Amino acid sequence: MRDLRHCCAGGRRIWDDRAMKEHWVDVQFDFKASQQVVFDHLAEHENLASVFGAKITRIKDGDTERNGVGSVRMVKVGPTPAVEETITAFEPFSLIEYKITNNSPIKNHIGIMKFSELPGGGTHLDYRIRLCSKIPGLAAIMRKVLTAGIVKGFTDLNSKLS
Repeated sequence: MRDLRHCCAGGRRIWDDRAMKEHWVDVQFDFKASQQVVFDHLAEHENLASVFGAKITRIKDGDTERNGVGSVRMVKVGPTPAVEETITAFEPFSLIEYKITNNSPIKNHIGIMKFSELPGGGTHLDYRIRLCSKIPGLAAIMRKVLTAGIVKGFTDLNSKLS
């Protein structure tokens, strides 16, 4: 039996968000570079293009800081529809949070990057992304693809930053 609940409204099926299974991308990565260098690089929207293998376009600067709360970027990966991500929390050198803010098949999306200094120098990044989709199986596939892509992107970036 399918675990998706739905109801009919005007002849259309509307999927109940509570029935969508959450999937989490969970990447723990240690960089050789300092916390400030890693944070500054990843906070800059356009620099994420090489990490995600995506086209990233800045739509709007933040309310008080260029990459801070309220800044918006458009992310386009291959043939998939572009998504708009808006920064919702920004603490210099320690935290960046964002969410998808346009119509997308990915729902309840939030990205959380937590940066901390490693005892012997360098930076630990705890990066988590929550994915849900009304399309069965899409979030699970995206979790696998994103995890592999992010690890590869961070590995390449680590050699460039150090």
